[in-house]
Amino acid sequence: MKRWLVKSDPEEYAAGDLERDGRATWDGVSNALAQQHLRAMSVGDGVLVYHTGKEKAVVAEARVAGPPVPDPTNQGGKLVVVELAFMRWLPRAVPLAEIKADPAFDDFALVRIGRLSVMPVTIAQWNRILKLTKV
Repeated sequence: MKRWLVKSDPEEYAAGDLERDGRATWDGVSNALAQQHLRAMSVGDGVLVYHTGKEKAVVAEARVAGPPVPDPTNQGGKLVVVELAFMRWLPRAVPLAEIKADPAFDDFALVRIGRLSVMPVTIAQWNRILKLTKV
């Protein structure tokens, strides 16, 4: 099982919307590297949901519920989408400032590549974020 982080603008589609819907097609991703990460996702992979904008925090956990498939709205056929299923709210949101201040995340794409909307998360990073939610 791989682990990922997806970013979402809560004004557009928040983790609360994913919770309400139960499952959602994760679309709107056009960056080539983010698309590469979507293509690497497998059903059952863990996903952290990060809110951008004013909040800037990891807030929830989801799972990949459907394999990458061609984005039906993309006429060029190069983009893919995945289905995500809401799992749970984190006990405490982990703000970006806290992540940036922690040396354990020095090589985390969330810190290094701020505009990337889909990124891998190492097991160590995943476990550290979950540990930070319990503080």
